[in-house]
Amino acid sequence: MSMASTSPRARMRALSSGRALFGRLPLTGKIGVLILLFWAITVVSVQFWPLVDPLMMAGRRLQPPSGAHWLGTDALGRDVFSRTLHGAAYTIPVAVMVVVFAVVIGSALGAIAGYFGGWFDAVIMRTADVTLSFPPILLAMTVAAALGPGLPNAGLAMIIVWWPIYARLMRAQVLEVRTREHVEAAIAGGAGRGRVLVVHILPLCWTPTLINATMDFGQVALLAASLSFIGLGAVPPSPEWGSMISEGASKFYSWWIAFGPGMAILSVVLATSFLGDGLRDIFDRRGPQ
Repeated sequence: MSMASTSPRARMRALSSGRALFGRLPLTGKIGVLILLFWAITVVSVQFWPLVDPLMMAGRRLQPPSGAHWLGTDALGRDVFSRTLHGAAYTIPVAVMVVVFAVVIGSALGAIAGYFGGWFDAVIMRTADVTLSFPPILLAMTVAAALGPGLPNAGLAMIIVWWPIYARLMRAQVLEVRTREHVEAAIAGGAGRGRVLVVHILPLCWTPTLINATMDFGQVALLAASLSFIGLGAVPPSPEWGSMISEGASKFYSWWIAFGPGMAILSVVLATSFLGDGLRDIFDRRGPQ
């Protein structure tokens, strides 16, 4: 009974805090939220929209934008506007998966390495240093080429590229927080090392990680599209943004083929940058420098 009665109150408090956070965002941050909300709705519901089949011929080949086809048609007569919207269901879920796994894996390894130190810290940090010494696109291309084309393999390659970033970030946060007085008091009170890490240290370390993850989301989506552009991501005829741009690259005068997915990628990158900057302005306790 008590859980049922307090659950609506908890939801109301969460909703109010979300509204308050949105209200504190600068204008660019609010624009970023709205753009990302549009793409999130598109991903989960685009299959129900009254759009032509993105894999079927919808008109004449290489038809320029018109009232019937807002972004024209491609070399096979497929509607570019429909393919662009359906492409969000390919690129964005992969970017979400990569960011979530990179944050979880990197943060867990970085937290353990920073708190316990020793040989585990040395192994994790040297592995991260070696991984970060390669350009991200080059390392992702190498791993994806070894695994074979396909979005799952491209996602795995990007996780390998991205986890060291969060390992180093979380390790730095843990090293700073573990010297604070409340942590020393918990240790003096007999709390175990695992409890100290989970209860007293990690809750104070997540803000920089989440802000960084927000800003990285657009870069991950761009990298996923880049891998598809060179044939290491989505396999045609999937309407993935990178593969669509690759198709348009060979049709220079049919600019509309690459315009739709290009603007979609640009909107995601800008939206995550706007939102990340806004969150950093809110949560950065140091204030303006």
